[in-house]
Amino acid sequence: MSGLILHITSNDAWASAKNAGQYIAPSLAAEGFIHCSTSAQAVPVAEKFYKGQTGLILLVIDPARLNSGLKWEPPFDGAPPPGAPAADLFPHVYGPINLDAVIQILDFEVDSSGRFHLPPELITDN
Repeated sequence: MSGLILHITSNDAWASAKNAGQYIAPSLAAEGFIHCSTSAQAVPVAEKFYKGQTGLILLVIDPARLNSGLKWEPPFDGAPPPGAPAADLFPHVYGPINLDAVIQILDFEVDSSGRFHLPPELITDN
């Protein structure tokens, strides 16, 4: 998965994106960018911001295919989620995500204890 980035979203949001021809997260209007993560950051991000949610998926994004700008920056709120190193920079997409930049969609569900785990397709590259 080297070089690829991930975005956590819902099946419903992805279905809407396919109809619209591009993916736009609510954070784009609120904060000016779409939050993404690396495979190492995805679980800590999910545990902090998506705990208790179901029906989630991971968009696997090839940054080279993005039409919008990508910047690697500190966490938006200044503190990384527990489990992510303090010095980590996070990928932020400054505009809509074009659908052809999404090269894979993976289910991102919790286990029986309510904890997130990377899908098996991503573990070998972590």
